[in-house]
Amino acid sequence: MDKNEIRSILKDWNDWENQQDIGTVRSVYLDRLEALIEGSNQIITITGPRRAGKSYLMRQMARRLSDKGVKRENILFVNFEDPRFGSLDTKVLAQVYDVYKGFISPTDMPYIFLDEIQEVSGWEKWVRTMHELRKAKIIVSGSNAHLLSRELGTLLTGRHLDLTVFPLSFAEYLTFNKIEVKNTFGIVGQMAEIDGLLHKYIEAGSFPEVALSVKKTEVLLNYFDDLLTKDLFKRFRVRKTPEMKALIKYYLSNAANLVTFTSAGKFLQANPNTIERFSGYFEDVYLIFLLKRFSYKIKEQEKSPRKIYAVDTGLCNSVGFRFSENIGRLAENIVYLALKRKQILDPQVEIFYWKDVQHREVDFVVKQGLGIDSMIQVCWDMRDEKTKTRELRSLQKAMKELKVDKATIITEDTEGEEKLNGFTVKTVPLWKWLLTEEGAIV
Repeated sequence: MDKNEIRSILKDWNDWENQQDIGTVRSVYLDRLEALIEGSNQIITITGPRRAGKSYLMRQMARRLSDKGVKRENILFVNFEDPRFGSLDTKVLAQVYDVYKGFISPTDMPYIFLDEIQEVSGWEKWVRTMHELRKAKIIVSGSNAHLLSRELGTLLTGRHLDLTVFPLSFAEYLTFNKIEVKNTFGIVGQMAEIDGLLHKYIEAGSFPEVALSVKKTEVLLNYFDDLLTKDLFKRFRVRKTPEMKALIKYYLSNAANLVTFTSAGKFLQANPNTIERFSGYFEDVYLIFLLKRFSYKIKEQEKSPRKIYAVDTGLCNSVGFRFSENIGRLAENIVYLALKRKQILDPQVEIFYWKDVQHREVDFVVKQGLGIDSMIQVCWDMRDEKTKTRELRSLQKAMKELKVDKATIITEDTEGEEKLNGFTVKTVPLWKWLLTEEGAIV
């Protein structure tokens, strides 16, 4: 590439002359990223689904460094999805660095932010060399968990720390919509607005751009097209594109349902091995998650059906087939994502579903270390006595078997407590559980 072209691209993405848009600050991730950067000399890798906010997080970190006294010329941000770059390899990386050094002349060890690094062929070797020679503090981002974990695991062993960024939590979603929640007392006057936003959160999902857009479905469909073409078809060199599209729609239409690769293969008239391979691709790009059944026997976990969850309920509604009873399953998906965010911050957290031979089921068993931390059932409408009895019976059986004395049922608007032969089951509205779990209220 021509040096002047590279110089022009870098000027457009950095604060050297004009400040860039850094979006709405997401303090939880920003504080975590700052702690990782300041607390080690490791390469920092930021992963997560496309459009979850990784790029803005890196820009926010660059701005925070600048606000804390790091000179602007000692910070470099490179977006490798800028179409002006053309083909990308380590030669381009070296050129970018040389142009930066020559044009900006950093006065100290620079902070280099490399956004969507998976677009650069052979990037990991260049990053490792820069790190080993202590030429820069490097932060990279990518939308492919498998690529980053595999390549970094082999080439950067012991040299990197990870941060995974998800779409907005409900507390963040409220912040994006200009609602500040400090405690339960302050919520009383905002309940109507919070309830309305909760339903929008379930309906349209929680990607930052969607939260701020009036054309939510259009943004989601554009996102889905990008995910298909850039993250799946191109990266994994998929030939059976109709089969893959059909499987994605099948999964997004069946959020919070049990699936097996064999049953999905029969429904779609596809080979179970193809279904399993494609499912792995979907997990690699953070499109879906396959939840295992709780068992102390690993073999039993692996043989049991998986529960399918999507990275975003808005995708379920815009891409999958919609049904009138979807709201309960989408609410369950929301709860799963909240638990997944918790797991990201604490690697000792493990999430399962529970089911016995009589097909009694509990949505979530959360294990922390060696013990079970919590047991959660999601039931959107608890007003029907038969439904209530069924949910409580399943919970009581699971609590007895796993020796847990407390559990939670998450509902649309019911709140209370049930005593069941020495067991306690709390019922809590979804909005309250989310804001409590996310630390927005106590």
